[in-house]
This record gives sequence, structure tokens and C-alpha cells, in this order.
Amino acid sequence: MPPWLPRAVFMILAMIAGFWLLQWTLGQLRTLLIDLLLAFFLALAFEPAVDRLAKRGMRRGAATGIAFLVTFLACAGFLAVVGSLLVDQIVALAHNLPDYLDRLVGWINDTFGTELTVEKIQGDVFKDSGTVQGYAQKIADNALGFSAAILGGLFQLFTIALFTFYFTAEGPRMRRAVCSLLPPERQAEVLRGWEIAIAKTGGYLYSRAALALISAIAHYAAFLVLDVPYAIALALWVGLISQFVPTVGTYIAIVLPALIALTVSPWAAVWVVVFATAYQQFENYLLHPRITAKTVEIHPAVAFGAVIAGAALLGAAGALIAIPVAATAQAFLSTYIHRYAVPQHPLTPDESRPPRSPGPLTRMWRRHVQKRKSV
Repeated sequence: MPPWLPRAVFMILAMIAGFWLLQWTLGQLRTLLIDLLLAFFLALAFEPAVDRLAKRGMRRGAATGIAFLVTFLACAGFLAVVGSLLVDQIVALAHNLPDYLDRLVGWINDTFGTELTVEKIQGDVFKDSGTVQGYAQKIADNALGFSAAILGGLFQLFTIALFTFYFTAEGPRMRRAVCSLLPPERQAEVLRGWEIAIAKTGGYLYSRAALALISAIAHYAAFLVLDVPYAIALALWVGLISQFVPTVGTYIAIVLPALIALTVSPWAAVWVVVFATAYQQFENYLLHPRITAKTVEIHPAVAFGAVIAGAALLGAAGALIAIPVAATAQAFLSTYIHRYAVPQHPLTPDESRPPRSPGPLTRMWRRHVQKRKSV
């Protein structure tokens, strides 16, 4: 046996055991690591506002507290408005439920030639007490599981908020601690990447907030014209969901207003969908390029692919931070990628400057010059 073989076997086994231990540790800490990643990117989004307050002489902890308070009040107001809408709709549904059941039973009797009644259906349902007890037990179990999920979600939100506060308030100190571990030539690159991440993440958040406000105002005016109930709540819902839910937020946001508009008339629901579609085109071609030109300039296809990749890797959290990460990586790598001039070719036309048709004065001048040349 060669003298190096036992040591090599031991090293290989130790590496395998270390790999499995690392994999098990990451699996157990997956939720915490995702929370820390979300907190880090939320801190990057808060940094521009906190830096402005800190430059005016305010302590960084107090500035972070003010930014958090404003954000909390905005989220609480949105949840209160949408929650009141949901409660009102549930109360209205419970009040009109007997009428809905009578209409449903009448439609079934007319369509299938049956002779059902609401009382008969209720007697058949409650005839078997074991079935009713089984349904009640399932509802109770689901209620307990739902309550546990809500408590777990609230604790996770508290954890993310706590780490976000510390990352924002201690941002300069944390950057100094990280850079102190690196040689001087690497510190400038790390700080440059950090600066780009702050600019892109904050720009993404603020541009989305501006687009959400404009969308909410436009949809509020449309809902007033169409006489859709709960216009303020529905407009806030459309503005926030369409902007802050990646890729599919626009289609999800319009479902609720369309359903509420159905209570007014089918044509009102149709006009709600038509207006939302028209506004989306207006936003895509006019508002979005102008607002995001100086903040998060990223191709739609790249953004869509980044959202899919982020969702596949980290779920909903990855989808939320995918666009700022892609924009940061694109801006950071652009400083290290050298681009060359491309010659004119039919396959590579320069679309940045489309050819313009000559105006009427230009055409008159050209005709005048041609006549003088012919004479």
C-alpha cells in the first residue's frame, strides 16, 4: 500500500462528510438565508432616502425609523382600505346568499327538469350527522393550520423588518467591516458594486412607486366614470399589484375590479378590461421608458427571464428581487465589457436613429435646386 493512500482516502471521506453537513445546514437555514437576502435588498432600497435625511444632519438610526414609519403607514392604509372592501363584499355575499341559492336551484330545475328545493337540499346535507361532523372537523383542522401559517408569516415579516432596519442603519459600518477584510485593490470594486446595487434597487422601488401612483389615479377616474363601487380601494389595488407583482401583476390586478364591475352590469366589466388594456399599452410605450430611463434600464425579455430564474431558485422572494439583481449585474459587468463598432450591414441596421422623411420646406428647396441645375 502506498504511504499516501490512507491519507487520501481519509481526505476524500472528510470532504464528502463536510459536503453533506454543509448541504444539511443550508437546508435547515434556507428560510433564514432567504429572509436575510430580502432584508439586504430592502435595505438597499431604503438607503437613498436614509442618506438624504442623514446628510441634513439627522442621525442615521432616526432617519431609518422615519423611513420605516412612512412605509408602515402606507402599507397599513392600503391593507385597511382593501380589507374594508373584502369585509363589505363578504357581508353582502352572506346577506344575498339565500337569493343566490334560490336562483341557482331554479336554474337547475329549469335546465335539467328536476324538482329540487333549498329545504330538501339542506335536509339531505344535514341528514347524516357523521358527514357534518367530518366537514366540521376538516374546517377546524384547516382553521388551526391557517392560524399557524398566519403567525409564522407575521414572525417572518418581523424578522425581515428587523434585519432590514439593522442593515440600513448600520450600512456604512457594515461596508467598512466588509472592506477591511479585502486588499485595497479589491475594496474599490466592492464599493462600486455596492453603490450600483443601491442605485438600481432604490431606483427600481421609486420608479415602481411612481408608476403605481399614476396607475391608481388613472384607474380611479375610470372607475368613477363607470360608476364602479369601491373606486378608491380598487384603484389602489390595481396600482400596487400591477407594479410590484412581477410579470403577471397586471393581469392579476384587473380581475378583482372586473368582478366587482359585474355587479353593476356586464358592459361595465367589459369597459374596465378595455380601459386597463389601453392604459397598459400607454404605460408600456410612454410612461415606463421615461420614468425608468435613469433608474432601471433593462430589456423586457431580460427582466422576464430574470423573474423566471429567480422564482425557480428562491420562489416568490427570488421573483421579487430578480429585476434589481439583473439590473445591478448588467450595470456592473458593463464596466468590464469592451464593445466595438459594428459596420453597416442589412442584418445590423442602426435603429437608434430611424430615417426621417423630409419636410415640405425641404422638399420645395430640393425641387428648386434641381430646377436650377437642369437650367
